[in-house]
Amino acid sequence: MERQRTVLVVGGGTSGNATTVLLRRAGIAVDLVEAQADWNVRGSGITLQGNALRVLREIGVWDEVREHGFCFDSLGLTAPDGTVLHVSEDIRTGGDDLPATLGMRRPVLQRILTDAVRASGAHVRLGTTAEILAQDGDGVDVRLSDGTERRYDLVVAADGLNSATRAAIGVDDKPEPTGMAIWRTPAPRPAGVTRSDLAHGGPCFIAGYTPTGEDTLYAYLVEPNRDRATIPPESYAREMRRLAEGYGGVWDEIRASITDPAQVNYTWFDRLLVEGSWHRGRVVLVGDAAHCCPPTMAQGAAMSLEDAWVLTQLLTSGAAWDDDLLTRYYERRIDRVRKVVDASVRIGQWQLDGVRGDVPALIGATMAVLKELP
Repeated sequence: MERQRTVLVVGGGTSGNATTVLLRRAGIAVDLVEAQADWNVRGSGITLQGNALRVLREIGVWDEVREHGFCFDSLGLTAPDGTVLHVSEDIRTGGDDLPATLGMRRPVLQRILTDAVRASGAHVRLGTTAEILAQDGDGVDVRLSDGTERRYDLVVAADGLNSATRAAIGVDDKPEPTGMAIWRTPAPRPAGVTRSDLAHGGPCFIAGYTPTGEDTLYAYLVEPNRDRATIPPESYAREMRRLAEGYGGVWDEIRASITDPAQVNYTWFDRLLVEGSWHRGRVVLVGDAAHCCPPTMAQGAAMSLEDAWVLTQLLTSGAAWDDDLLTRYYERRIDRVRKVVDASVRIGQWQLDGVRGDVPALIGATMAVLKELP
C-alpha cells in the first residue's frame, strides 16, 4: 500500500484553510499551524468576486457563504454628496451560475472556513509557529513552537504578507507600501444599500461601502498613508468620522454609527509579487506570502483562493511532488496574478498622481481575463 503523503500548512488564513480542506478531500494527511490562538477571527468586511466564489464552491462552502453574505451584480459610482453618477454591471468572473460579487463579514468567512478545516479531519494547532530545520529532495524537517519535531513531504507557507517562512527559505522579496492607506469599519446597512458604491474625490481618494448581510455593511475610506504612530488607536473612530464628514447620502447614517475605535481598522496598502518561483525545494508559497496588492479591484482573497485550488490540483494529479510540479504551479499563476497586482497598483498610482486614467477599461480588461479558469 502506498504511504499516505503528509503536508504541513503554515498559516490558517484564507489560502491556508482552503489548501487544507482541498488536500484533505484527496486523502492527504494535513497538519495546520496558526500563530494566532484565536485563529485570527477578526476584521470588518470582505468583497468576494465570482472567481473567488468559484473556488469556495469547490471547497464545499458556497451554500453557507451565500446564506451569510450579500450577493449583487453591479457597481455604483457616486459624487461625494451621494448623487449616483453611473451604475455598471459587473462581469461574472466565476461563471454565469454565480453572482458577480458577494460581500460578507470577514469574521464570518473565517468561521466558515475554519469549520470546514475542522470537519476535514486535519490536525490543527493554534497559537503555534513552525521552524524549517532542514530539507532534501524527499521532504522537510520541521520543529513547531510547542517542541514537536516532524518530517513532512511538503510545507505550504500560507503565513501572510510578512511570511517568516518565506524569509527562512531564502526568498528575499518584501512588501512595499504603495503610498495609500485604508480605514475600514463594520456598520448597520441602510435599506437602500444593495451594492458597492464608490465616491472618488472629496477628503479621500475613495469613499465606499459594501453590503455584507441583511443588516450589515462595511465602509472604507482611502487616503495617503500616515505614520501609524501619529494616530492613537483610541482616536480611530473619531478620525474616521472626521474623514467621512465630506460625504453625503447614506454616509450620514454610516458616519453616525462609527463610535467604537476597536471596530475601526487602519491599514497601509502594500505591493508584493515574488518573481522567479514560489518554492524552494519542498516548501511552497501561497496567498499573501507570494503576492499582495491594494484592494482597488477587490481581488486579494480571490487570488489567494485560486492559488490553493491550482496547487492542490497539481498535488493531487498523480505526478511526483518535485521541482517540476512546483514550477508548473508558479507558471500557471504568475501571469494572471501579475495582471491583478499591476492593475490594482496602477489604479492607486493614478489617484496619487492626480491622473485621470481609464479605470473602467483597465478593470474590464483584467476581469475578462479572470473569467477564464486559472
